[in-house]
Amino acid sequence: MNKILFTAFTVLLFVTFSSCDDTEVNEENTEVVEQNIDSLLTSNPDDVGLLVKRGNEYFDNYQYDLAMNDAAKAFRLDSLNVDARLLYAEVLNNRHNRTVEDVSIAQRHYKVVLGKQPENTRALVGLASTYLYQQDFDRTFQFVNDALRIDPKYRNAYVLKGTAYLMMDNKKLAISSYETAIQQDPDFYEAYFILGQIFQAENDPLCVEYFTSAAKLKPDNYEFKYQEAYSKEMFGQFEGAKEGYREMVYSEDDIYVMRGLFHQGHIQQFEDKNIDSAIYFYQSAIKTDPRFLEAWFNLGICHEEKGNKEKALKSYAKCLELNPEFEVAKTRANKIR
Repeated sequence: MNKILFTAFTVLLFVTFSSCDDTEVNEENTEVVEQNIDSLLTSNPDDVGLLVKRGNEYFDNYQYDLAMNDAAKAFRLDSLNVDARLLYAEVLNNRHNRTVEDVSIAQRHYKVVLGKQPENTRALVGLASTYLYQQDFDRTFQFVNDALRIDPKYRNAYVLKGTAYLMMDNKKLAISSYETAIQQDPDFYEAYFILGQIFQAENDPLCVEYFTSAAKLKPDNYEFKYQEAYSKEMFGQFEGAKEGYREMVYSEDDIYVMRGLFHQGHIQQFEDKNIDSAIYFYQSAIKTDPRFLEAWFNLGICHEEKGNKEKALKSYAKCLELNPEFEVAKTRANKIR
């Protein structure tokens, strides 16, 4: 029987992370600190130290646009300030829409920082990551290993090694590197998530353990919650999967609401054989997103199983309206006709 199971699995390549490697972020305290810095900067808008401090906090929370505003201003005010230059390089090198030119500029800034502070491990790993972007693996490992000689417990160095090994399709060494990063920082939820993705791609049930660890460490992250539930569904842990999918319905992001509803329908349809419940969940998913192709298709199968050919044809027709090249829907519709 044809069926569609939806997942948004993508292996993420993390190059560098926050500069506060081993510090657990307390969101309430962070907000207070940000308010204090904001107040101080209102009175002293050209204070380079305050701009760098706030910029690093934005950077640590992946708020790269805000970090760039502070980094660029701090560097413009005092180009001799090493911390300002390093922050500016980090933001250029890590922001989501970075260009080849951004990475080249960041590379030059890292080199200037290292000319003044040759044992700056953050700059060494940042420089290594620019070479990784350029797929110069020899220089990548050269500067990563330089950082590890200075600090054998530097978490981000192992992260970058893991990313490099993934790009080289050496999953064994990538896993080893990410696991070493976790040994240095057991609360490093991103590494658990990456390991979950690696094992999921290999169809290895160990992915459940890693996704669960990531979700426990970051319970407000619905992508972690989704991958935990999906991996449990993959390996037959249906009650745990259902629990996760039910939680996703409370997300403020319709994408996760839609996924949670769809997968509950999928389990009801193909595992519990409860077609009426499956129809309810698919219809609820479609209300969240009327263009949800997979939900329309599985809804059509449900209507077929209940003997309602007219509703099944309408569901398949909607599939073909959304994707005229959807051959499976076309084949099922033709069989009914």
